[in-house]
Amino acid sequence: MIVNALSISGIVFASVLGGALLGMFLRSALPKHHLSEDSKSVLSLVMGLIGTMSALVLGLLIATAQNSFGTRNAEFTQLSANIILLDRVLARYGSEANNARALLRRATAREPQLVSPSDNGLTQTALDPRANRAEALYDAIQDVSPKNDVQRSLQTQALTMTIDLGQTRWLLFEQSGTSIPGAFLVVLVFWLSVIFAGFGLFAPRNTTVMIAFIVGSLSVAGAIFLILELDQPFQGFIHLSDAPLRKALAILGE
Repeated sequence: MIVNALSISGIVFASVLGGALLGMFLRSALPKHHLSEDSKSVLSLVMGLIGTMSALVLGLLIATAQNSFGTRNAEFTQLSANIILLDRVLARYGSEANNARALLRRATAREPQLVSPSDNGLTQTALDPRANRAEALYDAIQDVSPKNDVQRSLQTQALTMTIDLGQTRWLLFEQSGTSIPGAFLVVLVFWLSVIFAGFGLFAPRNTTVMIAFIVGSLSVAGAIFLILELDQPFQGFIHLSDAPLRKALAILGE
């Protein structure tokens, strides 16, 4: 995903900067009356309209990515808390549930890899709940024979919590795709390129202007990169913290 985000950001940078350079080229190619003050006033109005729409779409994308990141972070934290609660319930059940507690600990020990990706990034398979073998944990709890009403109640609670853990993990798996519509990005980049083309149309050709265009293009590309990174919280530079799971792992078995 890091490579993908960098690639898209590079395309955005090239498109926006290319728009500015196209505008500077058109300045020398267009007849003089096309660059009059009246033309400049009309163009400023159009650029203002496009700029407003671009700001709205950019704000929407940022809000969408941030909400996606926050939702998955809350689900991941809830998953860690439920693991601790399940271990406490099994501990209260007694020594008969030690096998189930050992399975829970082994399964939890594999979870931090979700938010500590390798250099190659996290694959869709790593998020697949089937790789976590939650069914084995459920079967281990189901196989325990309760001896009294208390153990029977604890077994029912443990089974329900195991199902909840599976539901949360499946939810994270289903949400592993992007929530940013590609059409939004395409339209936004087009609008920004048009805006920079308008800037370049009336900008003088000097080093300061070129540096300003480059910095502006980098800023836009950086914003898109951050949006894409927030939208994929299990991989990349901006990913979820594995602290909740590691805390849960340290508590399990006590």
